[in-house]
Amino acid sequence: MFMVVVLVSILNTDDSSSASSINTIATIAYNETTSDSFWDKFKGALINSLIFVAIITIVTFVLVILFYLRCTHFLKLYMGFSSFLVLGFMGGEIALFLIGDFNIPIDSITFFVILFNFAFVGVLAVFMSKMAIFVTQGYLVVIGVLVAYWFTLLPEWTTWVLLVALALYDLAAVLLPVGPLRILVELAISRDEDIPALVYEARPVTNHDSGSRDGVVRRRVWRERSSVRNGSDENLNSGTNSNLSLDSESVVDSNLTRGTVNSIGSDHNDRILIGAEQGQVLEREAELSAPLIDRRTSVQLHGQENSASRENLLLEGIGLGSTGAIKLGLGDFIFYSVLVGRAAMYDFMTVYACYLAIIAGLGVTLMLLAFYQKALPALPVSIALGVLFYFLTRLLLEVFVVQCSLNLVMF
Repeated sequence: MFMVVVLVSILNTDDSSSASSINTIATIAYNETTSDSFWDKFKGALINSLIFVAIITIVTFVLVILFYLRCTHFLKLYMGFSSFLVLGFMGGEIALFLIGDFNIPIDSITFFVILFNFAFVGVLAVFMSKMAIFVTQGYLVVIGVLVAYWFTLLPEWTTWVLLVALALYDLAAVLLPVGPLRILVELAISRDEDIPALVYEARPVTNHDSGSRDGVVRRRVWRERSSVRNGSDENLNSGTNSNLSLDSESVVDSNLTRGTVNSIGSDHNDRILIGAEQGQVLEREAELSAPLIDRRTSVQLHGQENSASRENLLLEGIGLGSTGAIKLGLGDFIFYSVLVGRAAMYDFMTVYACYLAIIAGLGVTLMLLAFYQKALPALPVSIALGVLFYFLTRLLLEVFVVQCSLNLVMF
């Protein structure tokens, strides 16, 4: 967000001229002009946003179909090619703007060689090979900054209506049963595969077990699955063992595979804490793990009281990587930055307000993630707070602060 604000402050000297010169899918139906009325601007921006969201929905469903057909290699190539275009063409054009503004002496051949190597290494870092995590994170940040900057060149009304429309789309795509993002995530979990997409992942969360041998680093498991069948209640009541299988990247050894839940009588209430780290049961991890990272399950099996709840022992830690690290789609960061970049075209007081609102919304989303323990959209809360604070700051707070400063009440 900071880098987008810097680019907007340096490059966008004339908002109206730069916005009118950009023709994209987001302005396919209407291109805003200063002479248009408020109603014409709103109606045109709404049509542009509906078309843009419809295209995104269709493309996402196409990606779901390709992922369902196991065209993972093709999707990685497509994502890599898209990243190369963003880094090479969008990045190259912004680099030319900066070179012109700062009068940097460089010849065209050197510029082309540097740009090609930068873009090619970026594709390798994000998709094709395993590099240091800070390199991958750095390239993801650069891709997000480049795309976000070009979105700030859209007309003002189209930008604001588009942000709200994308937040509503994100809400529906993740939470509705037929939402494309929900289908994609559930399909990836069922296959235990990574989604070939631009996803920013924080550093893996590891836990050093002081009692482990040879200083083995154990990784937390972020989702648990139950293999309880329809007849599990009868098996439990009759003393038959019921298995809780844990899905993780680590190899589950034969001891955990054979470790089943003991038969439970009607007079006993056993509390079972299961943590899978390198295929071992760690009862004391409950005291060590953070609430937003750990996704262990605490299951209380009663004789006949919770028979209905035993049918649904599936806890999905969606939003976390298999290493326990929080993962967030790059598109969320892009549109956070678009909002702040658009605010930077007005004044920096609005930038501060929007930034704090977005961070607060992201914190609320993480709290909800820890509470509901399922996939949650990251755009709605942050975008709603950001848009609200933008207009409140522009219409109310700025007037108040200016009047206080003019009357020497504050400075």
